[in-house]
Parts: sequence; C-alpha cells; structure tokens
Amino acid sequence: MSSDGQQSADPSQGRPFDAAQGRRGQLFIVSAPSGTGKTTLVERLVQLVPNLRLSRSYTSRPARAGERDGLDYNFISRDRFEAMAGDGAFLEYADVFGNYYGTAAADTEATLASSQDLVLVIDVQGARQVRSRGIESVGIFVLPPSAGILAQRLRGRSKDSEEEIGRRLEVACREVHECGTYEYVVVNDALDAAVDRLRAIVLAERARVKAMRAVAEKIIGTFKPS
Repeated sequence: MSSDGQQSADPSQGRPFDAAQGRRGQLFIVSAPSGTGKTTLVERLVQLVPNLRLSRSYTSRPARAGERDGLDYNFISRDRFEAMAGDGAFLEYADVFGNYYGTAAADTEATLASSQDLVLVIDVQGARQVRSRGIESVGIFVLPPSAGILAQRLRGRSKDSEEEIGRRLEVACREVHECGTYEYVVVNDALDAAVDRLRAIVLAERARVKAMRAVAEKIIGTFKPS
C-alpha cells in the first residue's frame, strides 16, 4: 500500500487496486473553540489526503466578504433552515452565536456510501448529536496552546468587538472540557505540525482492521492451502 493509504500494486494481477473501493467511508469529526484554526487545518488536510472530503454545512448567517454560496457554506434563510430542521433533514445542527449551522443527513450518507471519507467541522453540540444517533465516527478535538494565545488569535482576526471576544472565550472555557469525549486531541501550536498530526490520525484509522476488513479478506482469499 502507498504512503497515503489509498493505492498499491497487486502483484498477482499486475495492476493497482484501490483500497477504498467497496468499503464504506469513515466519518471524522473535528471540533475546537472559535479562533483555534480548525477550518484552516481541515482545509489543508483534505488537500493532502486523497479520498477525504470536507463537509459543507448549511447556515442561516449571511455570507461574509469573500465567501461563496455552495463552496464555503450553503447559505439559506433562517425560515428555510428551521423548516429543514423540522423535517429532520439535518444530521446535526446548532445555534452558534445567534446563527444556525447544520449538516445535511442526505449529503453525509451519499458521501460515505460512495466510499469517500468525510470530515465534519462542527462544535461540541453537533458532535454530541452525531454520537447520540449511534453513528460511527472518529472524534478529534483541536486545542489552542493556551487560553491567552486563543485570546490573541481572536483579537488578531479584527472581526469582533471586545464584548464578542469575551463571549467566545467564555464558550471556549466550557468547550475545552469536552475534549475527553473525543478519541484524539491535537494542539494547534504550529499549522504544519498540527496538519501532520491530523493526517497521521486519518491514515492510522484507515489502517484499522475494521476499516480494511473487506480488502484484507480479498487478499487473504488469494492464499490457498497447499
């Protein structure tokens, strides 16, 4: 198998095989306090790891400068969001600082059924909802190096008032205590190093027996007792 865990040569047939083909995709959940840099980390991650997609959330908030509908988010009205939620269209959703964010259940299922791995960048409320549904997932919590550095990063963005920054830090104080409910913790102390840690987690999870069972059984079947 190649270093990215996706494809390697089948010496018995003289052609490559796709290790992802025929298996169900894996669901990864990445959560972190606001300002930790989780979205930037995951965007870099999906560029580096083949067969890994970033889920595009629905939101009721207006698009910010430079954001594009259907690419950064699916921007919809608050009324439409509430109607979709009432119809059970979301795998998870939450009110975050006065705006709704949610993950469409149908979009998630279609991606996983197509043998592609999927990353959800969602808050601790959303992660809790996914787990409560009994959906198998791998949770990764991203921590800042310290509360002081998180505050510096929030102020460095120059997008929020001091009152808003204070509110985000209060929420962060509650959220960081949830990291024990996740399978992995990654500290975002340096971007490249943190991305490397995330990549290592994804590749390790892909190599687990339960993820590789179908491929392994196919290979084992080529070994005939003498």
